[in-house]
Amino acid sequence: QVQLVESGGGLVQAGGSLRLSCAASGRFVRITTMAWYRQAPGNERELVTSITSTGGTWYADSVKGRFAISIDNAKNTVSLQMNSLKAEDTAVYFCYARAVIAVQAIVDKTQDCWGRGTQVTVSS
Repeated sequence: QVQLVESGGGLVQAGGSLRLSCAASGRFVRITTMAWYRQAPGNERELVTSITSTGGTWYADSVKGRFAISIDNAKNTVSLQMNSLKAEDTAVYFCYARAVIAVQAIVDKTQDCWGRGTQVTVSS
């Protein structure tokens, strides 16, 4: 069982910054990918940004140049630095991780894990 715990959400004015963090714990071999999704009221959950254990990153067009994701493989944590926040960034932000839970001969067994979410509210 893998648990993800997010922290760092809150209320900020437009143009401000917030930093989210997510820590993975439990029984797993390693984390291969971590990501942040968000879901605004009435909208589907969307991928904001992701990072692999080797440092490869992806960003949604809407956050490029404003958000930065980073990973600490030793601590199994991922952080999201959010700058120049806009009202449309308001959402519940969810941490995601793909964890290897068993090493197998051909394909390792993995588990997709989700945090409970943290609210980010940007006032205009």
